Amino acid sequence: MGSIRVRQKGNFNNLEKFLKKASRSTDLSRFAKYGDMGLDALKSATPVKTGLTAASWGYHLEATQQGVKLTWYNTNVVNHVQIAIILDQGHQTRDHGWVEGRHYIDPALAPVFDQIMKEMWKELTT
Repeated sequence: MGSIRVRQKGNFNNLEKFLKKASRSTDLSRFAKYGDMGLDALKSATPVKTGLTAASWGYHLEATQQGVKLTWYNTNVVNHVQIAIILDQGHQTRDHGWVEGRHYIDPALAPVFDQIMKEMWKELTT
């Protein structure tokens, strides 16, 4: 019967360094700048009629078991309808017509997500 041999060379210093940096990334205050970046992007991209929807954006940071959860929200709700969402996605009118959405939310936040990924990757790999 043959034998199996395992040989290991080196150490786990780089892995430990990587994991220590990753564990520090859950400090919520470090993510507030991304929340603010998203707010600025959403406010400037929101279609303006009265300005209420654009002024109603906010964000929430939460530490989870997986890391940090950053959520943007809009508080302009009329008759249980989130106005920011119907502006983005479109909606049916009372006479069964359709108002096309402006699709502004995802494009406004895409550069913010890119910046988060760029900065987090740089921090974890340097």
